[in-house]
Amino acid sequence: MAASDDALLSRLSAALEAAGDIAYSWELDGDGLDWLGRLAPAGIEFAVELTSGRSFVGRIHPDDLVHRQLALAAHFDADAAFDCEYRLRDADGGFVWVHERGRAKRDGAGRPQVVLGVIRAIGERRAQQTRLERLANYDELTGHFNKSRLREAVDQLIAANQRRHSPAALLSVGIDNMTTINEVFGYEAADTVLVELGRRLDNCLRVSDLIGRLGGDRFGIVLSHCPADSIGSAAEKILAAVNSTPVTTARGPIYATVSIGSASFPDQGLTSYDVITRAESALADAKRAGRDCHTHYRMTDEQRERQRRSLSISEDVRTALREDRILFAFQPVVSAVTEQVDHYECLLRMRMPDGRLVSAAEFVPIVEQLGFIRLIDRFVLDMTLAELAAHPTVRLGFNISGLTAADRPWLRSLIAQVRNRPDLAGRLVVEITETAALYDIEESARFVSALRHAGCHVALDDFGAGHTSLRHLQSLAVDTVKIDGSFIRNLAGSPDSQVFLRHLLGLAKGFGFMTVAEGVATAEDAAILQREGVGFLQGYYFGRPSLDRPWLSPGYNHGPNPRLVHTSPESFDPDDDRRAAAKLAASGN
Repeated sequence: MAASDDALLSRLSAALEAAGDIAYSWELDGDGLDWLGRLAPAGIEFAVELTSGRSFVGRIHPDDLVHRQLALAAHFDADAAFDCEYRLRDADGGFVWVHERGRAKRDGAGRPQVVLGVIRAIGERRAQQTRLERLANYDELTGHFNKSRLREAVDQLIAANQRRHSPAALLSVGIDNMTTINEVFGYEAADTVLVELGRRLDNCLRVSDLIGRLGGDRFGIVLSHCPADSIGSAAEKILAAVNSTPVTTARGPIYATVSIGSASFPDQGLTSYDVITRAESALADAKRAGRDCHTHYRMTDEQRERQRRSLSISEDVRTALREDRILFAFQPVVSAVTEQVDHYECLLRMRMPDGRLVSAAEFVPIVEQLGFIRLIDRFVLDMTLAELAAHPTVRLGFNISGLTAADRPWLRSLIAQVRNRPDLAGRLVVEITETAALYDIEESARFVSALRHAGCHVALDDFGAGHTSLRHLQSLAVDTVKIDGSFIRNLAGSPDSQVFLRHLLGLAKGFGFMTVAEGVATAEDAAILQREGVGFLQGYYFGRPSLDRPWLSPGYNHGPNPRLVHTSPESFDPDDDRRAAAKLAASGN
């Protein structure tokens, strides 16, 4: 190296040290680490003591290893920067919180070869925030991911692997004799066994693999870049590691065995729920087969065909989003007294390449199962607000999925777009299904409160279908309840439905809610609803969903309540109504 190069390295090293940072180059194939700079708070001679990736990992707090592994795995699967925070053991045996950021250099085939990065110490305030985040994501006993965080990691890996067409697997590892260990040796000894077996499983993993706790006696292991024919050997390695020696506890040595069930993805599951369910089904088969063994999940031909159809619909929706073929059909909601339009509900439609229109009921449930319903709901939000901004006399509503009702980024986006725009917020009706609201009543109540505080109108959809209690209604404090269409259809011919309708209306009026009846198909049903005191009506009798914007038609009254012309009852097709206007619980249409 030339003298000028030496001088440049010296200046760079001094600059890093002055900033409190240390840089590294990590060669993945040989596991060699080279360092530049100095991390003063740690008091470690990095260039002397930590010359390999394995020796560096030995300095990371055991509870934080999986967090760094996840960040590395996500980086190796995509091109986003590697970024994480963890505790590093210092020269005195204590721990210092550090922030690591880097990026891999790849070969011509896209495989990571060298990771270049920088590490710096972070303050106690940020460390406290990191600790709080850890409590929400990690199992307190083992330090591994909790079930919720593991599921999120699986969903992320499924999405990445679908793009790269790369196989992966989930292993459900269950301790065979945990009940006996608890009863004979006590819970403290059982906890020791759990922690030790978790450590042994961890030692079997590659840097890109992940481990979490699925339940009291079960671990979940995510094997990235793992073809189906390699799963068996990985399972055998785990079985051998567990059986190698007994676990030393305060009550003496304890012999433990595990059974393993596995499932591949994305070919055997398109969501974390599918993958975990199938791996645990295989685990149950392994236990029935005699325990201390491994069983791989096998899909039936029917399941494969159903999954093939779901993937095809998923790709259709993604393509339609890119090509602006996701559209709104507008259906009027009218005053029961004047039969004039109060607002229009925006219902999703997808135009296929051949021009055929597909209703939301045919693709939204699939989109929700595959985990990208939030993308659709964000699209719906942006499109609705743009429509309101372009047409200042119109009020619009839309339905969001149960997942979005707990999605804070979606809520932040809405609030940011209507902030200082009361003209938009006051003309927006956000509908949340009753079933979704009941799933997490406290989170739903906060969501409703935030929407109303922003100036939006909030409706509880499918009212009556989810068995809302009085306490829940009081907690939600929505503006309007929409009576589920299943109680409205053929209302004139069903005395029982009329009795139930009166009960729902009494409940809603007792809380001061406005009411909307959905699925109104005939003049007879409309007359009964008007007589019983329903506030607003929606259904084919007053207007079918239409891609046309009525407010753009010549001669349309741009006042707040333009008069409607009834749709002829003879043109009503009940089957078409169910397809076109169906709004499934927790769906985003």
